[in-house]
Amino acid sequence: MTNTVLVGAQWGDEGKGKVTDLIAHDYDFVVRFQGGNNAGHTVIHGDRKLALHLMPSGVMYEQSTPVIGNGVVVDPGVLIKEMAMLEAEGISCKKLKISCDAHIIMPYHKDLDGADEKRLGENQIGTTKRGIGPCYQDKVARKGIRLQDLMDERIFRLKVETALSQKNAILQKVYGLHTYTVEEICDEYLPYGNILRPYMAETSQLLDDALRAGKSILFEGAQGTLLDIDHGTYPFVTSSSCCAGGALTGTGVGPKAIDRVLGIEKAYVTRVGAGPFPTEQRYAEDGGSPEEAAIGELLCQEGHEFGVTTGRKRRCGWFDAVIGRYAVEVNGLTDVALTKLDVLSAFDTIKVCVAYECEGKRYDYFPMQQSVLFHAKPIYEELPGWKGQDITGCRAFEELPANAQAYVKHLEEITGANMSFVSVGPDRDQTIVRNWYR
Repeated sequence: MTNTVLVGAQWGDEGKGKVTDLIAHDYDFVVRFQGGNNAGHTVIHGDRKLALHLMPSGVMYEQSTPVIGNGVVVDPGVLIKEMAMLEAEGISCKKLKISCDAHIIMPYHKDLDGADEKRLGENQIGTTKRGIGPCYQDKVARKGIRLQDLMDERIFRLKVETALSQKNAILQKVYGLHTYTVEEICDEYLPYGNILRPYMAETSQLLDDALRAGKSILFEGAQGTLLDIDHGTYPFVTSSSCCAGGALTGTGVGPKAIDRVLGIEKAYVTRVGAGPFPTEQRYAEDGGSPEEAAIGELLCQEGHEFGVTTGRKRRCGWFDAVIGRYAVEVNGLTDVALTKLDVLSAFDTIKVCVAYECEGKRYDYFPMQQSVLFHAKPIYEELPGWKGQDITGCRAFEELPANAQAYVKHLEEITGANMSFVSVGPDRDQTIVRNWYR
């Protein structure tokens, strides 16, 4: 049995939900290890598509135990609603385990998230305003409130009182917003604790016991490599560790347990929110040329590029092999799933960024200097497309048009990635499995 970390290899929204849904039934445990309900995974249940924001995809399979690890920040109200939605669909959540050490998103976190983003004006990061960042800030500052605190009303009240002595002052004096009382928060959150109490567990010990028993684990990441708090396009990142290393700190599992790291990449690139994006084909309202705008809009419409969580229109661009190589290195990728290859069937020719240029210097590697990345110009190769050829029915790599095969092989060569899956449509069965094994 093998244990696999699944991560986004771009700026998120790469189609992790579909790939997780495709392989999760092979694992005994499916574990979320970072992020919060700022993430969105679409999974298939019968003929319906369900959007999961906190619940691990393993909930869809009776043989799998879904686990929310200590690295996740939990909005208990959102989680309870998601559980109710799944139960209404006939999907049981009884096996769910939630780390007692996971931090709780509080009402003031959401208020501060939105207020701070508004204050930044044109320099906005592009947060979902769901309180994720402020919750992680409190965690790192050692001022956070954890799920285990809900099990002891006295401790919870004390921690809320301590937090409000600071948060209310900021809400009122800095942002002119309403404040909270201890009773208001206790009245809302203590009942959440009663509902979630049966699902709370020492998940690090649970997973360690599972590993010693020879069970298999899928570590399910959210967001993507370029949104990682340490290794992403800072400050336009999320507040957690999205790379493969985050699976260890976010669950309490040691590195020797990991056998494979599966990265998810689109056959092109998208991004939600602000920040650098060298291969972006900008829309006209963002200053793009007519050619750029037409390409960006075609990618958006053909790929249905709207956020699962926010509904925001995604920025779209050509495949970027520079960040592809970076994702391989930072995550130690052993395999890649290439998604949405079918979207490129709309193009006569396809561009691939192989390097950047900035002030006369060529960058074959991902530059960490923010000023370089913001001004980087993509150096493109052009490949012939397969416009007009429907690939959505292909189930073997050899069934793809010759130019589509050549495109995938070229991406493998220039990124150093082994493309083990190629997705040719949104449905689970619209996937070509090349060399993935259990």
